[in-house]
Amino acid sequence: MIKKHLIYKRDKWNMLTVEVNGKTLILREISDQWGEECHTFLSRPAMMHWAEDRFSKEKFEGTEEERTTIMQAFKEV
Repeated sequence: MIKKHLIYKRDKWNMLTVEVNGKTLILREISDQWGEECHTFLSRPAMMHWAEDRFSKEKFEGTEEERTTIMQAFKEV
């Protein structure tokens, strides 16, 4: 059974979801600029490492509150 987690959704075209399929984590990032990117992780620590890099304080374009909410959603997966 696949369990889907919504990390964030700004509108119909800007969202990030994580699907848990057994041990495999499938992360789908959809944006209006880049289309859909799909990343597959075999462990939660690997996904968290990617998330820490992708949403680092230096690169994140948004408020610290938004970043904290996103990282908390990743931790709940």
